Amino acid sequence: MRKLLLLWASIWVLMLLLGVQESLWSGRPHLWQPVVDYATAAIPATLLVILQARRGCRYDHLLQQPMSWFLHMWRWMPLQMPAYFALMYGLRLGIYAVLGQPLRHAPWGELLAYEGTKFLLFFGLFSGVHFGLRSYRAWVEERLHSAQQANLARRTQLMQLTQQLQPHFLFNTLNTVSSLIHTDPEAADHTLTRLATLLRTTTDVSQHPEQTLGEEIELLRAYADIMEQRFAGRVEIHWNIEPAASACMVPTLCLQPLLENCFRHGVEQRSAMIRIWIAAVRASGALEIKVEDDGPATVLPTRYGVGLGNLESRLSARDEQGAQLELALRQPTGLRVTVSLPCA
Repeated sequence: MRKLLLLWASIWVLMLLLGVQESLWSGRPHLWQPVVDYATAAIPATLLVILQARRGCRYDHLLQQPMSWFLHMWRWMPLQMPAYFALMYGLRLGIYAVLGQPLRHAPWGELLAYEGTKFLLFFGLFSGVHFGLRSYRAWVEERLHSAQQANLARRTQLMQLTQQLQPHFLFNTLNTVSSLIHTDPEAADHTLTRLATLLRTTTDVSQHPEQTLGEEIELLRAYADIMEQRFAGRVEIHWNIEPAASACMVPTLCLQPLLENCFRHGVEQRSAMIRIWIAAVRASGALEIKVEDDGPATVLPTRYGVGLGNLESRLSARDEQGAQLELALRQPTGLRVTVSLPCA
């Protein structure tokens, strides 16, 4: 609003300067005359602009129909024009009378034709600019609203995908507990305690679809403890989490499917020792997480399972450049899963 006021004032100052210059060129002795003339024109013009701007707020719903908008804005013009003339020349006559000077002008017929033409040009120009400004403002607001709706839709999709992970995650964890209950009650009790810790953390996961990598690693360690109990003597897990990476934001429960994949397609498929490496590095504005094993895999899977499929969908829903999931074979055997995320 302040910028528009400054622009409006600048226009009238420029017009006044041009009027003063014209007065000097024509040899008129009194420089106060153009000041009075332009001041008495600026006052009613400003009032008219304010009136039209206030009326324009009521017709924003017609911006998509320009003809209707202009008809509504112009319907009072036949009354506004004589009111404009009356106020302008009333002020002018009053000031000239106070100064003791006669107001000389062309015959009223010629004067009204001249001023009427100027008024119509001014009114049409202002209406066009007014329509353009209001249309642009409506477009910006619509773009902002659309962006907010798109962001809300992405967050809703993230929460839905996170909620899809919860039953999948719980099913596999409870299956681990059930396999220990009859063979090792103490280990089952420890596993249930770790499960309770996980449940307390994940009960509000739909309200927190993202968390720091440090918090995600704590969840992953609890899951790893459960799985190491189940496959005691058959798995070694090596952790290499760079401290600088712990503050990066990641999708909640994004690493559990990666570790679960190692157990399902590696540890469960071979009775010999399986080694798993979990690493996270932050560099050049990006976070890179790797989960790999030396299991029996020698061929890349043709399609993702539930866990990896959900994670890929969640990364796509983030709508960020650099967010991706990659699978690769290790040599001589095993799989490497790499998750890349932007991290400023």
